[in-house]
Amino acid sequence: MSTVKQATKCIVLHSGGLDSTVCLLLAQKNGRVPSSLGIAYGQRHDIEIVYAAEQCLRFGIERRVIDVNWHQPNIDIPKDRTLGDMKTGIAPTFVPGRNAIFLALACAEAAGTGASEVWLGVNAIDYSGYPDCRESFLTAFSSMWAEAVPNPPRIISPLVNMTKPQIAAMARSLNLKPGDTWSCYSPDLSSAKPVPCERCDACHLHKHAWQEVDSASAITLSF
Repeated sequence: MSTVKQATKCIVLHSGGLDSTVCLLLAQKNGRVPSSLGIAYGQRHDIEIVYAAEQCLRFGIERRVIDVNWHQPNIDIPKDRTLGDMKTGIAPTFVPGRNAIFLALACAEAAGTGASEVWLGVNAIDYSGYPDCRESFLTAFSSMWAEAVPNPPRIISPLVNMTKPQIAAMARSLNLKPGDTWSCYSPDLSSAKPVPCERCDACHLHKHAWQEVDSASAITLSF
C-alpha cells in the first residue's frame, strides 16, 4: 500500500518587498505549503502590506497579518546615499529588535498552525549592515527558541548570502518584475497611488539590482 507524503507547511515572513517575496515563492517552488505572515508594526511604508496581499492573491497563497507595536526610535530616512555609503556601518533605518520580534511571532504562529518551518528573506550582503540579518543572529535565535519550546520549527533563510542582483535575477525567474514588489522607505503619498521616492537606500538598492540583471549576460542561480 503506497503512502502519500504530506507537504511541509511553512510560515514565511513576507513584507511585500523583493527579498521576502522571492523567499515566499522559493518556498512554494520547493514543494512547501507556505503561509504568508505580515507584521503591521506602525511602519511608514505600510503600502508594502497592500503589495503583499496582492502577491498572495496572484500566487494562491494564504495570507495573515499580525498587528503589533512598540515605542520605536524616531528614524530619519537617509536620502541620496551611494552604494558605497550604504556599506559603511549600520544604516540609520535599522530598527532594534525588529527581526527578533518578527521571528518569535513567526515561530509562535508555526506552533499554532502545525508548520514545521519558518522562512525569511534576510540578506547579509548589500543590506546596510543590519546585525539581525546575519547568519550568526539566526543561529543564536534558533538556539534560544530550541530552549524555549519543544520541537521548534526549522528556520530557513535562502537569500542570506546572496547579492541584490542575484536576488533580482531569481525574482525574474519566478515571474516577478521590478514593479511587482515594494521597497521604498519614504513614498510620495500625495497622489492616488503611492510613488517610490527614488532617493532612499531601499530605492537605490532595488534599482541597482534590476539594472545589474538587465545588463548582465547571465547570473548563475542555484535553488
